Amino acid sequence: MKKIIKKVKISIKKILRFEVSEKADISISTERLGSDYGGWTIEKGSVSKETIVYSFGVGEDVSFDIALIEKYNAIVHAFDPTPKSIEWVKDNVSKSEFILHEYGISDFDGEIQFNPPTNPDHISHTILDRNETHKNAITVPVRNLATIMHLLGHNHVDILKMDIEGAEYDVVENMIAAGIFPNQLLIEYHHRFSGVGITKTSDSIQKLREVGYALFSISETNEEYSFKLIK
Repeated sequence: MKKIIKKVKISIKKILRFEVSEKADISISTERLGSDYGGWTIEKGSVSKETIVYSFGVGEDVSFDIALIEKYNAIVHAFDPTPKSIEWVKDNVSKSEFILHEYGISDFDGEIQFNPPTNPDHISHTILDRNETHKNAITVPVRNLATIMHLLGHNHVDILKMDIEGAEYDVVENMIAAGIFPNQLLIEYHHRFSGVGITKTSDSIQKLREVGYALFSISETNEEYSFKLIK
């Protein structure tokens, strides 16, 4: 079913011209970890058991996180405030190296409203306007990256993954303003969402380039982008 969803997403983007006209900046050795639906491309040879991994946005697919744990003995700090995701993790993930924090990331510390998906069978909530489900919005706790790192006692992050349904744009700006630069950034951009658009994604990518990131992988769906800090 997830493979079918992925193919449909690719077709829709081609029809509606949601493809961002970006190309990789550098060519490096890479590996893809995780399922077709939930996997990510990282720099090959960049992970060990000492690697600090933050994984924002759990949903119901932690195949990438589990692959990091099983292949490299890495500890993954995962974050998701969505009740359905929290319940799913508790029922399906037993790895001690997978540490779930029941709050989300934003550009501030506090609480925020999450709008549910239009399809009740889906799980991903968003901070973006969703008029058809706004009346069922939930309030969840969020923290900014600097606060999270302080709470966890980390002075750097090696790999930071974000699939946070439209909040990534503000988080990237907050991260840059705070002077926090993870070695690798894995970001799913949501330019397909109403009111967002490809220009916002292109602007965010350019801001990352300006502070020293190089784009090294773009997914087939044109939504997942992998960056490496090169300066």
